[in-house]
Amino acid sequence: MTIDMSQFFQVFFDETEELLAEMEKLLLAVDVSAPDEEDLNAIFRAAHSIKGGAATFGITDLTEVTHVLETLLDRIRKGEMALMAEHVDAFLSAKDVLKMQLDGHRLHTPVDLDAVADVRILLESLSQDEAQPPQAAPAVAATPGDVSGDRRFRIELPQTSARDVDALAAELGLLGEIQRDVLPDQRAVFTLSTQEGVDDIIAICSFILDPQDLKITEEAVIKGVHQSIDDRSRNEEEQGYGFFEPLHSTIAENAQGYGFFAPFVPLPLPDANSKDASEQDEEKAHALAIEEVHAAATDKKPAAKRDVDKTNVSAESSSIRVGIEKVDQLINLVGELVITQAMIEQRTGALDPMQHERLLNSVSQLTRNTRDLQEAVMSIRMMPMDYVFSRFPRMVRDLASKLGKKVEFVTHGAATELDKGLIERIVDPLTHLVRNSIDHGIEMPEARLAAGKSASGQLSLSAGHQGGNIIIEVSDDGGGLNRDRILAKAKQQGLPVSDDLPDEEVWQLIFAPGFSTAEAVTDVSGRGVGMDVVKRNITAMGGSVDIRSSKGYGTTILISLPLTLAILDGMSIKVGDEIYILPLGYVVESLQPELADIKEISGQGQVIKVRGDYLPLIPLYKIFSIEPRFVDPSEGIVVILESEGKKAALFVDDLVGQQQVVVKNLESNYRKVAGISGATILGDGGVALIIDVAALLRSSRQLNDESIYS
Repeated sequence: MTIDMSQFFQVFFDETEELLAEMEKLLLAVDVSAPDEEDLNAIFRAAHSIKGGAATFGITDLTEVTHVLETLLDRIRKGEMALMAEHVDAFLSAKDVLKMQLDGHRLHTPVDLDAVADVRILLESLSQDEAQPPQAAPAVAATPGDVSGDRRFRIELPQTSARDVDALAAELGLLGEIQRDVLPDQRAVFTLSTQEGVDDIIAICSFILDPQDLKITEEAVIKGVHQSIDDRSRNEEEQGYGFFEPLHSTIAENAQGYGFFAPFVPLPLPDANSKDASEQDEEKAHALAIEEVHAAATDKKPAAKRDVDKTNVSAESSSIRVGIEKVDQLINLVGELVITQAMIEQRTGALDPMQHERLLNSVSQLTRNTRDLQEAVMSIRMMPMDYVFSRFPRMVRDLASKLGKKVEFVTHGAATELDKGLIERIVDPLTHLVRNSIDHGIEMPEARLAAGKSASGQLSLSAGHQGGNIIIEVSDDGGGLNRDRILAKAKQQGLPVSDDLPDEEVWQLIFAPGFSTAEAVTDVSGRGVGMDVVKRNITAMGGSVDIRSSKGYGTTILISLPLTLAILDGMSIKVGDEIYILPLGYVVESLQPELADIKEISGQGQVIKVRGDYLPLIPLYKIFSIEPRFVDPSEGIVVILESEGKKAALFVDDLVGQQQVVVKNLESNYRKVAGISGATILGDGGVALIIDVAALLRSSRQLNDESIYS
């Protein structure tokens, strides 16, 4: 049966992009002076997999670049050439070219052929360099009994079309000398003599065939009975190429056939002093099929790890690819289920518990199951922040090199999860903040040394949960913000500022449109475009931005975002006949105040005394022009809210209860309403508006400012 390969193009594109990202991550982490052999082998395997896949799909331009890249990598990992900084730069350039070519095939974007040619010439010139490895191994004199170093594999294919057999023969032929034969049942069989391992064979065949249908057998290659066991062991070890451990040991975790097979186990060594043992080994060689080695995988030897974190981002064996539209559809259906469950709970709330005990117990169980289902489904949309953080090491390296600065980039909390919709929208704001920290924050090495600092600055990205929000920090140990320069620039642009403004408000001036204190405009920054967009985008996601800075010690920018925009826990409040939802993450407490605790401030509204602190009182009925039940706060309920480190008291008529609500976008269905972040459907089918608490608290000082609510 012929397989239509076009259906697998998208899978190839996705897997290639993952391999390129993993390759870049390894290249940025490699220690040029003492490269980890495991890293070099992993980089080589990534390039080899891309080459094999591209050849299978007939994408020749990717194959040509990866072939040259693979050749240079092969020389370095074999120890024929020492790894140098220019090699890493060339590999990163090759990665960029491969990504450009991949996007050209997938998105039909233009490809710079000159850049492709330049990279190929660069890689070829480096491959032909006769640089010697740091320590050359002593030469071992050959003896008549030495083997050539080749291994011999017998590869039996399942029933396959002649075109696919030809394609496999051509690709496997690149690994060594191949012979082709036909079995009695008309299946093709190859005999391959190669210095490569079984993982390379599986990687090539898996693009066309199901690896489970392959039968791969290693045949014994004996060219002299006088070869010592020690010599044979040494040769076998040299032929591992990072895919196999030495004989009599299990295979490293990362060499398991790309997730398809358990490690391949070589044949036992022939005993030079025992003719029977040698003959027995030859007989067993033909019977050792690849599927028989699964039993050997039960006792794996863990590969040696460096101190740095090497999280494996490729987990195909335990994950599946699902289109985001299917996930969104599932979340929408669960949202409707939550609404229906709330309707059922509200309908049964009026029933007599004694007469309908079993029904109410069932409804209670349904409520618990619905919540568990909702949390499980919502977790599908959650992605680790590493998806964002992994984009920056390369950018930091390139930008610091361009500006002549030394920057150490560190991340914390990369495993912290955030909703996919938010994680994609936070990339651009974070990119601008990171570029600003490198350009404006971290000083030149000479200036840092003069200030008593290390020549290399530190830039850190961190993420962590705080209540119902995620807090992302961009921090540097540079010179900090210059208060005087910011105030002078603000006055120059006509902004209403005074010299006694607190630092927190001065720092917020950098978010004004067109504001920049850069002395010169460069291709990195200086035009005053970006920081205002950063704040606007983060605010649109329901988040906030705060800045902390100390002159000479650095700057920290904190971004607070909700974990998800789809479903939230809320408190239902009532004003007049209207029901509103307060996100529970902002609610501190609720109380009924005493009349003596309420004070009137002339021209600025009312404040309420709570445990010695005076908080601004926000009457919700005035904001939305509603006829309330109570006008006197001492007769109603006051809800204490906190956002961005500031507190305020919200005056409402009554508390209805706490419930989980499905957030519906009000702007796309109606229009943007100030003070409202969304809407939801209640259990009785009515619509309740979700209050934008952050906007309310920001406006609490100027309640009479009509521009805030109009």
